[in-house]
Amino acid sequence: MAKTLSIVIPAYNEERTIHRILDKVKAVELIQGIQKELIITNDCSKDDTAGAIRRYMDANPTLNIRYLEHDVNKGKGAALHTGIQHASGDFIIIQDADLEYDPAEYNILLRPIIDGYADVVYGSRFMGGKPHRILFFWHSIGNRFLTFISNMFTNLNLTDMETCYKLFKADILKGLELKERRFGFEPEVTAKMSRIAGIHIYEVGISYYGRSYAEGKKIGWKDGVRAIYCILKYNTWAR
Repeated sequence: MAKTLSIVIPAYNEERTIHRILDKVKAVELIQGIQKELIITNDCSKDDTAGAIRRYMDANPTLNIRYLEHDVNKGKGAALHTGIQHASGDFIIIQDADLEYDPAEYNILLRPIIDGYADVVYGSRFMGGKPHRILFFWHSIGNRFLTFISNMFTNLNLTDMETCYKLFKADILKGLELKERRFGFEPEVTAKMSRIAGIHIYEVGISYYGRSYAEGKKIGWKDGVRAIYCILKYNTWAR
């Protein structure tokens, strides 16, 4: 029986781009006949994200999409919690609703798990020869700094802890008690996953097509401060 990849997509004010990322996900042919399950959580968007998703579902009735909504805005982490809770696949990957990450690279992340080496695979924007859009110097420094601090506590040697692309065996991710409702999801899940006895974590190079703030990028310096707090919290007093 074919296995399934659950693609968890948090969406907030992505009316303009949601159909484009769904087209990219739809076009992917996964290795070894793995099937796709799309789980979209609309985090109480202020634009017509809901309408855009429903129109897409109507136009693509054979695509396995499960649409969920929050009545109030709860944050990216909360949207991920909702999606993960409803995921029924053997594997789970996080996919932002913008166009910064390329679903055509799912198979790159799947391969170490399918080959029996990995339980979790991170897609790193800072390794390999994949294309990267040139944007914000301080963002890249901030991401590397957060990864460095996280690695100090977890004793991992990740190059990109803050990456969106994290692919998990479903039972591992579902077995974590995750609490962060906003952008603290990344350091929390990394800290808690690193303490699982015998876990095998791999990292592969991916491409990155970053957005500018004018194009809809949402994360800012306050989220970086929160990430530092979460690294300390989930690696020390809230272990």
